[in-house]
Amino acid sequence: MAAKKILFLTGDFAEDYETMVPFQALQAIGHTVHAVCPGKKAGDKVKTAIHDFEGDQTYTEKPGHQFALNASFDEIDAHEYDALAIAGGRAPEYLRLDRKVISLVQQFANDKKPIAAICHAAQLLAAADVIRGKRISAYPACSPEVRLAGGEYADIPVDAAVTDAPFVTAPAWPAHPEWLRQFLVLLGTRIEL
Repeated sequence: MAAKKILFLTGDFAEDYETMVPFQALQAIGHTVHAVCPGKKAGDKVKTAIHDFEGDQTYTEKPGHQFALNASFDEIDAHEYDALAIAGGRAPEYLRLDRKVISLVQQFANDKKPIAAICHAAQLLAAADVIRGKRISAYPACSPEVRLAGGEYADIPVDAAVTDAPFVTAPAWPAHPEWLRQFLVLLGTRIEL
């Protein structure tokens, strides 16, 4: 397997698990992962939030960790990366307002490079207008945005994921095993035991 170079987009109040787990897991299997956030540089930190499902009408939110970025947003070039991964949580809500972020997502989509998006990251895909005609999963509260952007909302279990290349999407962090597995398939990553 040739190691891939993955750009990981996160931000303040991104979901903690949806930031930490994929960032670490993709590195553990040998890929280079650069975590970035607009307006921040390598060494800066973003505050994450822990979202849990405790029987309420929606998730609960608690303070997460300080996640250290390892690359500077203003120095990245989409052409240097093989894929894009986007954390969910509340970060996509404001990241979608940044024109550079929108252009970045559009570049990956136009180049048909794999894009892994989880939870509220569908808000960013919708804002970038790249999911028209695609089957996209997301946190259920984002389903109207997926549909309004011309996507087909995939109403799947919280621990499932769906691939409609170049996208791999999932509703929330309980889907990590399946979401990451499908992303690795798109990347061409083979793990042999």
